[in-house]
Amino acid sequence: MKKLVVLCILLFSIQIQSQTYLKFNAATALIAVPNIGIETSIGEKTTFSVDVMVSFWESFNGHNPMKFYTLTPEVRYHFKEKYDGFYLGLHAGPDVYKLQKWNYFNSNMYEDGFGYRIGITVGYNIKISEKLLLDVFAGGGWHQGFYHGNYNDGTPQRYDHAPNWNKSGEWLPYRGGVMLSYKL
Repeated sequence: MKKLVVLCILLFSIQIQSQTYLKFNAATALIAVPNIGIETSIGEKTTFSVDVMVSFWESFNGHNPMKFYTLTPEVRYHFKEKYDGFYLGLHAGPDVYKLQKWNYFNSNMYEDGFGYRIGITVGYNIKISEKLLLDVFAGGGWHQGFYHGNYNDGTPQRYDHAPNWNKSGEWLPYRGGVMLSYKL
């Protein structure tokens, strides 16, 4: 019952706030990686956006894992006006993954773990109509990962030999696309 009340209040508040957009990333949808989000006004030139991206792929090639889940809450500052023109966003969010890091693509090793990201997004909003807009964006920043390094050929031990979690921090580009946004 409490969940229903909270959901009703949330939906009601979204409807009252006429500058709320439901977003769907058309670019990541082309490779069957859903990325959906919602963005709402929080100030004169600021908005709050949160999106979720999920890769359900066990593997692209049947051998190397490529499964991940990300949550990205972000505050955006729009230089012109909200939902029109350039914006800059600041975000931080968690992720969970079972994938091969970019520098292990030609190996039989993969990482199974979790992490967090802190970074910026640069984007541009293009109004298509009163209800639709395109959000073209790219972002990246610092990713700190905690993982177990495993072999994907059935070898039972870990390759990293860390007593608990191996740790890896890297500056990476990790988000981007074209969000098709619908005004609620």
